[in-house]
Amino acid sequence: MTSGTDNPSSQTDFFELSSSQMSAHPHFAELCNALYERELQQLAIQGPAQIQLLRRRLSGLSHHVKRAAYFLANNDAPIAVDSHNASWQGKQATKCPGNNNDVDKTSDWFRKHAQHGLVVPVKVVSMESQHIELDSIDRVASHEHKLHLNKHGWFAFSGEPDTATDAPLIQTMLLRPTKTTMTAACCGHTWNHKGKSTPRSLSLREMLLSGNIDWKTYRLSNIK
Repeated sequence: MTSGTDNPSSQTDFFELSSSQMSAHPHFAELCNALYERELQQLAIQGPAQIQLLRRRLSGLSHHVKRAAYFLANNDAPIAVDSHNASWQGKQATKCPGNNNDVDKTSDWFRKHAQHGLVVPVKVVSMESQHIELDSIDRVASHEHKLHLNKHGWFAFSGEPDTATDAPLIQTMLLRPTKTTMTAACCGHTWNHKGKSTPRSLSLREMLLSGNIDWKTYRLSNIK
C-alpha cells in the first residue's frame, strides 16, 4: 500500500469490497471508513481498560462495521442516510416525542408484540439533556407484564423502569416504537431546556440495531 496518499482503491481493499459490490453500493467503502473511524475514537476514549476485552472488541470490529454499512447502503427506511458521516438524517421534532408516552397504549402494545430480539426505543433523561436510544429485548416475562432490555434492564410493559439505573441522575422510560420515536433514536436527536440540541453520534451497536427495524410494523416479523 502506498503511504501518504488518499487512495480510494486502498480503502476498498481494506474492507475486501469486490468490483461488483462497489458498483451496486458505491457508498459502501465511505460508510465503512466513517463507521470505523468513529468507533475507534469511542474505543480510545471509552473503551475497556482490560487489554483482553479491548482486543476482543477490535478483532470483531471489521465484521460489525461492514454489517452496519451494508444496512445503511441497502436500507428501506423513511429517513435519509448521510454517507459521509455514516449516520441517519431526519427532521427533528420540536420536543422529545417520548414526552407524550401513553402508558395504556404502550402497555397494550408490548403485551401483544414483545419478543426476544425486538428493537425498541428508550427515552434517557439526564440533568443536561434528553434523547432516545435504541435497545433490544432479550427476555420477556409475560406473566409479570415486564421485559428485559440488553442495555437498560427491566421495564414494565407500561414503560416504567422496574429497576434503578446504575447512574442515579439518569432516568429512563421504555417507549412504544413509532415512526417518530424510532426516527429520533436513529438520528441521534437530543433536546435540552432550550429545545433542540446538537445530535449525538450513535454507537456501532445502535447502528447495527437500526438495521433490524421493520419500518412498516415495528414488530419482529420481518427482521433482517
